[in-house]
Amino acid sequence: MVDAATKKTLGQIPLLKTKAGPRDGDLWVQRLKEEYQSLIAYIEKNKTEDNDWFRLEANQEGTRWFGKCWHIQDRLKYEFEVIFDIPVTYPSTAIEIALPELDGKTAKMYRGGKICLTDHFKPLWARNVPKFGIAHAFALGLGPWLAVEIPDMIERGVVSYKEKASGDDK
Repeated sequence: MVDAATKKTLGQIPLLKTKAGPRDGDLWVQRLKEEYQSLIAYIEKNKTEDNDWFRLEANQEGTRWFGKCWHIQDRLKYEFEVIFDIPVTYPSTAIEIALPELDGKTAKMYRGGKICLTDHFKPLWARNVPKFGIAHAFALGLGPWLAVEIPDMIERGVVSYKEKASGDDK
């Protein structure tokens, strides 16, 4: 069951059409264009709603993605490295988003810092292949995971605020 806010967010993220993975040549290039368009729309929506919470970029082939995501609590910005690879069976197989520096700090994580999305997100992804993409994985997977897990880790003292060195603004 999806709440109204989630439905609204999903309605603002363009759905993808091309069912192609990294081994599919020109079809993968088309899928990658759709991924970027969807991500751009989601990021722009977040910025207009003052809800900017991640930066993401990819290697030239679009198979390895990396960036930063953050959670703000008590006016402090907790920032984490985010990485993932596109599986060869993508989009039939969902991406596995990792926050390596949090590896082992919560039970809702697998080896290598991969966040647990098995129970809630992966069945939803499977029902929506090929329409869902990276933006959907962030909106329905990483975003809710951060909102629940980071405050808990802060409260337990396993995550602490790191002061940025001067000159580090991104």
